Amino acid sequence: MTAPGTGSQPQKGELLARHRQVMPNWVALNYAEPIEIVSGSGRRVRDASGHSYLDFFAGILTNAIGYDIAEISDAMRRQLDTGVVHTSTLYLIRKQVELAERIAKLSGIEDAKVFLTPSGTEANEAALLLATQYRRSNQVLALRNSYHGRGFATIGVTGNRSWSASSLSPVKVSYVHGGYRYRSPFRELSDADYIDACVADLVDIIETSTSGDVACMMVEPIQGVGGFATPPDGLFGAMKKVLDEHRVLLISDEVQTGWGRTGEHFWGIQAHGVTPDAMTFAKGLGNGVSIGGVVARGDLMDCLTANSISTFGGNPLSTAAAGATLDYLLDHDLQSNAATRGARLLDGLREVQQDCDTLGDVRGKGLMIGIEFVEPGGRSPSQRATTSVLEKTRAAGLLVGKGGLYGNVIRLAPPMTLTESETEEGLRILTEAIRETHAELTV
Repeated sequence: MTAPGTGSQPQKGELLARHRQVMPNWVALNYAEPIEIVSGSGRRVRDASGHSYLDFFAGILTNAIGYDIAEISDAMRRQLDTGVVHTSTLYLIRKQVELAERIAKLSGIEDAKVFLTPSGTEANEAALLLATQYRRSNQVLALRNSYHGRGFATIGVTGNRSWSASSLSPVKVSYVHGGYRYRSPFRELSDADYIDACVADLVDIIETSTSGDVACMMVEPIQGVGGFATPPDGLFGAMKKVLDEHRVLLISDEVQTGWGRTGEHFWGIQAHGVTPDAMTFAKGLGNGVSIGGVVARGDLMDCLTANSISTFGGNPLSTAAAGATLDYLLDHDLQSNAATRGARLLDGLREVQQDCDTLGDVRGKGLMIGIEFVEPGGRSPSQRATTSVLEKTRAAGLLVGKGGLYGNVIRLAPPMTLTESETEEGLRILTEAIRETHAELTV
């Protein structure tokens, strides 16, 4: 087999040219020479040139179980064999109801109801619609460095300039501290004092930047696009006490943290000892099939007075895949596996950090890990180090992600079925790439 990065690839060059001709300029591609993934099995994928890669990003956390999983494929084939892929929510859909019942129970939200959508963006848009209608206010609180989608309202609550495509918005947003600790003015404080400082900031924002009747606060328990920035446990529990005093709803964006990926809990918000008024979800639930949704208190979910449907949300095929995915991750206790494999990766990367000062921060939980790179001898964001590690890992047969406010974070989120040997293989490739990059930058 040809090693990654070598050999003649005329078809890939042709496809790239066609992509650039017909696709928007703002659709990002990884790598100096983008790859086309054409097949996969387990945690490995193969590109159009025949190169094999261990996948440590899982289609941006979406292939949560991996590739070519028989139980999920068989469930989809059984649905396809009925001849019915789509009926819309104007008709009863048994698999949709069954999936909603399971999610409502797993959520821990009292009297929960579920609305299914085709994506995380639409899930967050729906949650914002519910909250603003329920509270009859368009005022929303969000975290700095946040990302919630590419819809009109979700861009409005995205506190990350790299992904804020428009200043126009249907909601009025005030941003608070807390999610991104590494570059916070409170970063040197203890966990308890950090939480106190962020809560004080929240109070100040409510009292000075709003008219008081705020609809909701939307948070990511771990900020995904923001570089897997991880706040101390308990932060959102402390914040909810303030929110409750002002009747502000709490929405937890679990699009990336849901389904046990953090290892500690099934939902990321559970690390904060609080049950939100609503949660949104997507990505890993369908293991690559497009599905998302909102689970919320019944009175909040039922507050809309106009008709609404989701044409593709909760269709028979996507809910068949989601039901099989949920069965698989629960039956195989993938939450525990994420905790074990993630702990090993975090420990190994922190060992590397001890003698590579270009590795500014190693953070995350379970199989959701961020590695933030800085220029040698300081804390200035280093995009060149991140790009170097991205390219070196690909050349060595490992796919990782990139993100962060400054584009200087490598994101690791392998399928939750990751094995011990694959963990060691990925860690070895990462360690070599980081050390080589560090040496090149400190010459």
